[in-house]
Amino acid sequence: QVQLVESGGGLVQAGGSLRLSCAASGRPFSSSTMGWFRQTPGNEREFVAGISRSGNNTYYRDSVKGRFTISRDNAKNTAYLQMRSLIPEDTAIYYCALSKGWYGSISPRDFHSWGQGTQVTVSS
Repeated sequence: QVQLVESGGGLVQAGGSLRLSCAASGRPFSSSTMGWFRQTPGNEREFVAGISRSGNNTYYRDSVKGRFTISRDNAKNTAYLQMRSLIPEDTAIYYCALSKGWYGSISPRDFHSWGQGTQVTVSS
């Protein structure tokens, strides 16, 4: 069983940056595609970014392309989400999770081992 712990959230002004981290423990981290999701009150969890097992391939939701960068360091069992040019609409709880199977999925149902989340608040 793998456990994921997110960190790095906080309060930032619009236009600012944050870097989120997702630390994994348990089974080898490098064996899974992983993803970042976010959720606001009353809304479903939505996909933000995904990265392949090797880290060589990434994919993003349209609204964060060019602003967010997902990466991973398998030697450190850690993944990251670098967020730049933040806007108030990015305010949410951000979660990381591991894919159950294939690269490219964006449905939360295809992911498991969710962390507890980290709050990101962007003020206008």
